[in-house]
Amino acid sequence: MREDRAINQQLDSITETDKQKLSPVNQSILKIWGPSRLQGKINISGAKNSALPAMAATLLSSGVCRLRQIPCLADINTMGKVLSALGAKIKQNGNTLDIDARDLDNPEAPYELVRQLRASFFAIGPILARLGVARVPLPGGCAIGARPVDLHVRGLQALGAEVHIEHGMVNAYISGSKKRLQGAKIYLDYPSVGATETLMMASTLAEGETIIENAAQEPEVEDLANLCIAMGANIFGAGTKTIVISGVPKLHSVDYTIIPDRIEAGTFLIAGAITNSEITIAPVVPKHLSAVISKLQSVGLKIIQDKSDSLRILPSEILKSTDIDTQPYPGFPTDLQAPFMALLSVCSGSSSVTETVFENRMRHVSELNRMGANIRVKGNHAIVEGVPKLSAAPVIGTDLRASAALILAALAAEGETTFQGLQHLDRGYEQLEIKLQKLGAKLERVDLVKENDIFPASI
Repeated sequence: MREDRAINQQLDSITETDKQKLSPVNQSILKIWGPSRLQGKINISGAKNSALPAMAATLLSSGVCRLRQIPCLADINTMGKVLSALGAKIKQNGNTLDIDARDLDNPEAPYELVRQLRASFFAIGPILARLGVARVPLPGGCAIGARPVDLHVRGLQALGAEVHIEHGMVNAYISGSKKRLQGAKIYLDYPSVGATETLMMASTLAEGETIIENAAQEPEVEDLANLCIAMGANIFGAGTKTIVISGVPKLHSVDYTIIPDRIEAGTFLIAGAITNSEITIAPVVPKHLSAVISKLQSVGLKIIQDKSDSLRILPSEILKSTDIDTQPYPGFPTDLQAPFMALLSVCSGSSSVTETVFENRMRHVSELNRMGANIRVKGNHAIVEGVPKLSAAPVIGTDLRASAALILAALAAEGETTFQGLQHLDRGYEQLEIKLQKLGAKLERVDLVKENDIFPASI
C-alpha cells in the first residue's frame, strides 16, 4: 500500500531506538480528521512539572501528605512506583494522592523505573536529607538532548555530601559525625529547574542557611517552595534568582493543591489559534502564560481574561509571522516551541525559531514538513515559511512536545492523519483526545495490532 511505503520511508529517517519505542506490539495510534473547528471550555489539569517534584518532596515529611490536582499520567504512575520502592505508601483517589513516607527506609531507587523518567532523579535530595545516604541511577526521559546532573551533584557536594558516580549510579552520603547536610552558598552555572528543585528540597532539612544563586524562576519552582513551606520549611525568594533556605529538623504533613499546567494551557490556546476557533481555558494563572500570550498576540490573535483564572482565545482569519527564542522562565517556554512551530507553519510570512534550552528539540520538523509545512533547520535554528494549508499524513512523535505539535497540525490539516507515538502524549497530557473531542475535534484512539493494514507488523 502507498501508506505502508510512506511509513517505512518515514522510519528510515529516525533512530533505531525510536523504532523500538514505536513498535506496534503494545502501541496505539490516533486517527485525526481535519480540518477541525473547535469550540467550548476546557478544564486545565494540574501541572505535571509541579506534581512530579511535589511527589518527591513528600519524602521529606515525617507525616502523611495529601496532594491535590495531580494529573493522571504515565509519568505520575512511574513516579509513584519509584516512591513505593523507596518505602512510601501511596493511596490514590482520582486526582488526589495521599503519600505516607514516615517509614522511608530504602535509599536506592530502582534503575528500571528511573531510566524511564528523568524527574525521578528529584528523589535524591529528599532521600539524602532524610536517610543520610542515597543511591539513584542516572535518569532517562525524552530524547531531547543532553541534560546532565552535574549541577545537582556539585550542589549536593557543596551541602557537605560525598557524591560518586559509578556504573551509572549516583552514590551520595553524608560523611563524618554530622548526621545532616550543612547549609552552603551555591551558584548554578545555568538556572536549571531540576537542580534548583533538588537542592532546595535537600536544603530544607540541612543545618544552617543555604543560598542558591542564579536559581530557576519557573512557576513550578515557586510551587514546590510553597509546598515545602506548607510542610514547615523556611524558604524565601522562590520565583526569583536568589533562594534562601533556613534548614529545619523535620517537616510535617500537608494538604496541598498544585498549580494548573501552564504548558497544557498554552497547548490548548495554540489549538484554538491553529484551528481558527474560540476556546476558553480554566483554571489558569495568566501571568504564567505571559510570554505565550504575547506571541499569540503578535501573530494577530486576541486573548481575553474573562476571570482571574480564565482565558479565552478568539479566532482570526489572518495569522502573521513572528520570531521565537526559547528561554528559561519568564521567557518563551521550550516545552511550547514545537506546538507553536506548528502554528507558525500556517502563518503568512517567514518566522524564525531558535531553541536555546535543549539542543535536540527540532525532531518534529521533518514530520511537520511531511504534512506540507515549509521549515528549514540548521542546528538549533529553524526558518518557517508559512503555507496556506497543511495536509494529512502518517506521522510519528518522538517526544512529548513534538507529539503535541503534530496533533495540533493534524487538527488543522485536510484529510485523515494517523499519529503514532501516544506513549509520549500519555506521559504529559491528561486525556488529551477526550478534551479535544469535547471541543468538537474528530479523532479516535485505535489499537495498532488491529490496524496492521495501516501500520504493518513488519515495521
